[in-house]
Amino acid sequence: MRIDKYLWSIRYYKTRNMATEACKKGHVRINGKTVKPSREVYKLDEIIVRKNQINYELSVLDVPSSRVSAKLVDIYRKDTTPKEVFQSHELMQLNKNQYRQKGEGRPTKKERRDIDDYLDESE
Repeated sequence: MRIDKYLWSIRYYKTRNMATEACKKGHVRINGKTVKPSREVYKLDEIIVRKNQINYELSVLDVPSSRVSAKLVDIYRKDTTPKEVFQSHELMQLNKNQYRQKGEGRPTKKERRDIDDYLDESE
């Protein structure tokens, strides 16, 4: 089975076109090598998929004949992504919410109160 079809069938991408585009952009690697969408997938291949700034690490257990339901996905792949990756992504998201770009305008009322509280504590 082609890698783009495999990623679509195990529900890592919503459409097959999205899986194909990810392969073309170099977001999909098999056994450490960037692949084209037409690359065949075999049992025991190690796949790394970069999606939403997370590198998902997968092991191919079997190749499905067609798209499978969400409950049956674990039959065809084993997710070996470390938990630390998800924790660091969550921290990065929290940090991004707190960061304000220069020139984005005045602070909100809550931010202004936080600034005042911080300045009062330092005195």
